[in-house]
Amino acid sequence: MHNVKFTVASLLGKDVSILSGHESYVKRAVHLELPFEEFSFLSDYVKHVGVSDEFKRAVDYFKTPDGETPAGFKIEYELKPEGYLEINLVRNISYDKNGKKRPTKFIYSADTANPYEIEPIKDLIGNLTCNPGIIYDLFINNPEANVGNKFKDRNEVMAEIARILGPGCDISVEVDDPFADFSKILEEAEYFRELFSDYRVVMKVPHTGPVNGANAKELIQGDKRLSTRWNKAKTADYLYGHNLALKLREHGYRVNYTLMFEPWQTGMALQAKPYFINSFIRQRFGVTTYINGLLTAWQKTYDQRFLEDLRSFMLKWDFLAKGDENIDLLEVEKIARETIEYRKINEPEGFDGMDGVRHNLRMLRHSNLDDCRLIICSIEGSRMYPELDKLMAEPEFADMADRIVITTEPSYLAQNTSAPQIVTYQRRFLNAVENQKKNLASAK
Repeated sequence: MHNVKFTVASLLGKDVSILSGHESYVKRAVHLELPFEEFSFLSDYVKHVGVSDEFKRAVDYFKTPDGETPAGFKIEYELKPEGYLEINLVRNISYDKNGKKRPTKFIYSADTANPYEIEPIKDLIGNLTCNPGIIYDLFINNPEANVGNKFKDRNEVMAEIARILGPGCDISVEVDDPFADFSKILEEAEYFRELFSDYRVVMKVPHTGPVNGANAKELIQGDKRLSTRWNKAKTADYLYGHNLALKLREHGYRVNYTLMFEPWQTGMALQAKPYFINSFIRQRFGVTTYINGLLTAWQKTYDQRFLEDLRSFMLKWDFLAKGDENIDLLEVEKIARETIEYRKINEPEGFDGMDGVRHNLRMLRHSNLDDCRLIICSIEGSRMYPELDKLMAEPEFADMADRIVITTEPSYLAQNTSAPQIVTYQRRFLNAVENQKKNLASAK
């Protein structure tokens, strides 16, 4: 039967009817092909076909055109008692409209709150991520981006993003103050749920590390330095974000657990039952490269200035805290050495800055969170995306491709669709056409 296509539509006839009132809905989702064995079984069992209430709700909410199902949903069939086959829509951003899978197992995402950048990429992505820095610094308060100061506040921006993006795109958004009273956080989350819908809203929850509601003011006052070192905080502070994620999940929200820089964060992050986890690679790789250079220079010359530079650099990038300005240089060397060894920058595993990505994919593979995906984020530079692109083709991760989401600024993602030779060949083609015009003109 390899040359014959069987679908749910093939079942319909005098012995199998559509439930009254379900006709227009059922006809949207009876086209998916069934294996012959399934079709044969259903032919003997099914008497009625209908759709779930969730199916109707999703179709109606997105004002889906006749004959279609919205993008971002998988079509599923459930066999119920008394020969009733119910069709359901299940949220899954791996699917385009009409239950067809996206072109690739991995998904692209935009890391922006700029509606002008979102417009040209909206039909190519399955997720959008933003945070207060992206919303306020990079867009609202950036006159080059927020042309004419058209958008005045976050809610205006989010409403425009909701309008632009289709049903197949999740929207990950973060509250302004993760340390606010939970009722305030929930109020903001409810606003986003109302704006984006249950289907699209994903709440970003950050790892908070040593930062808490009391000492957070240190980061916005004076020299903006935190007086608590990243690994010298209280247990409750370290786990604040984890518990916030669990609370939001209890209230029905999917969670994007963000600010994941080190592989060692992954295991506990998964305990928060997130919908997304993250691998931040840009800043981490740049910092690692710089530390490796200074440490190598020290090991070759034993010139103390390199350790002093390392200390200053570690203060800048929060390896050290306020009050560590005069920390012993041997301790600085130890921190630098352990950092380089862990991040494996001098080994095949991490020379490309992707050791965290590899680790997170391995951890995700062995988790019980079947719907959790890894967002690979914070990507820039001439080398980083090409290295990531090669990683995704590594045989070890072939089974994890459908768990990968790649997010970056639209302009950077777009840049990596190009190549120098495109200019070369376009020159040739355009000149061929131009010369032909000239030949025809001279022949007249």
